[in-house]
Amino acid sequence: MKPRITLITLGTDDLTRAVAFYRDGLGWPTEGIVGAEHEHGAVAFFELQPGLKLALWPRTSLAHDAGITASAADPAGFSLAHNVASKAEVDVLMTEAKAAGGRIVKPARDTFWGGYAGYFADPDGHLWEVAWNPHWELPE
Repeated sequence: MKPRITLITLGTDDLTRAVAFYRDGLGWPTEGIVGAEHEHGAVAFFELQPGLKLALWPRTSLAHDAGITASAADPAGFSLAHNVASKAEVDVLMTEAKAAGGRIVKPARDTFWGGYAGYFADPDGHLWEVAWNPHWELPE
């Protein structure tokens, strides 16, 4: 299997609230909720970068599609990371996430590996790390 991720889907308990957090709070472009005319079809997509999208889908619909029973979310089971070019940018994005309705889980601070990072949780508890890594070059 060639390692290639094209879509990250986050299950949400309130699709409208989740879309508002990412679209209105973080400023991510989206066409909004599509597919609502189909049972278990309502979903919202966000272009993260060429070839990679984020989908927000109700947890019950995701569980239905996968053929499993939805259970309590475990925020420690998965996190997403957003790397930036400076410590100052980490602080700006953490502030932006909090103002949008996110919860600061771990305030940004210097890390043991020489970087600077913090964590916030979106309204459904999904963990996002915002980090500056002095050892990585970021594409423009």
